[in-house]
Amino acid sequence: MYDNLMLSSAKTVVITGGTRGIGLEITRAFCTAGYQVFVGARTQPAHTDFPSSVRFVRTDVRYEADLINLVNSAVSESGSIDVLVNNAGFSAWKSIENITETFLLDMMKTNLFSAFWGCKAAVSTMKSGSSIINISSMAGKRGSSNNSAYVASKFAMNGLTQSLCKELGPKGIRVNGLCPVLIPSPGLIDALQGPDSPSFGDDVETFISKFSQSNSPLGRMPLATEVASACVYLASDLASGITGQNINVDCGVFPQ
Repeated sequence: MYDNLMLSSAKTVVITGGTRGIGLEITRAFCTAGYQVFVGARTQPAHTDFPSSVRFVRTDVRYEADLINLVNSAVSESGSIDVLVNNAGFSAWKSIENITETFLLDMMKTNLFSAFWGCKAAVSTMKSGSSIINISSMAGKRGSSNNSAYVASKFAMNGLTQSLCKELGPKGIRVNGLCPVLIPSPGLIDALQGPDSPSFGDDVETFISKFSQSNSPLGRMPLATEVASACVYLASDLASGITGQNINVDCGVFPQ
C-alpha cells in the first residue's frame, strides 16, 4: 500500500500514541515506507503485530518533559527528526453538566497540550523539508451534542496547525492536519459505549452502519489504513506544496 512512497534513504519519524488503533496503522505505514520510527506512548505494546523494528519510548504525552525525552531519544539515535505525527488523544462524549475540571484538563492535556509540547520539542531539531502532521477529527470542524470538550480540543488543534504553518513555513517546515470520522478504534468503541454518546443503545457496528448510510456518499466510514496512507503522503516530497491544511478523511461526510 505504501510502496510507491518508499524512501531512497532513511528518514526519521516520531509518532505519539502509535501503539494501537489509528496510531498503530500510522506506525506500520511509516515502517513500510522505510522510515526509522520512534513511538511514544504510556504503555509498552504487548501485541505481537507491533513492528519489532520500531523504537518504543515510554511517554505520557500530557507532560512536556516526556515529549522532550521522546524527541531527544530519537535525535540521539538517528541524528534528526524529519516527521512528527501528533496522534495521541482520546474521545469521550459527556454532557456539559457532567464535565468536571479533572475530565476537561485530562482531555485538553492529552489531545491538545501534547501537540504543543511535541511541536515545541521537535522544531528545534527539524531542518527545511521536515513535516508535522496533527491527527485531528471531523469534530474539529463542526460541533455535536454532548461532545463539547472533545470538539473544543480538536478545534484548537486545527487552529494550532494553521498558526504553526505560518510560523514554521519560513524555516521550510510544513504543518498539516488530518480530520477522520468514526474509525472504530478501541478508544472510539469505548467512548461510544458511554451514557452520553450518540449511539442511543445500539452496538458500535450498528451505529456506525446507520451513520454511514445516512451521512457518507460512499456508504462507509474511512479505514485507519487510509489515514495512515494520508500521513505518509503528507510527509513525502510529493506533498511539498501542501501546508496549513486540515484535510478530511471522511468518505464525503463533510464535503468542503
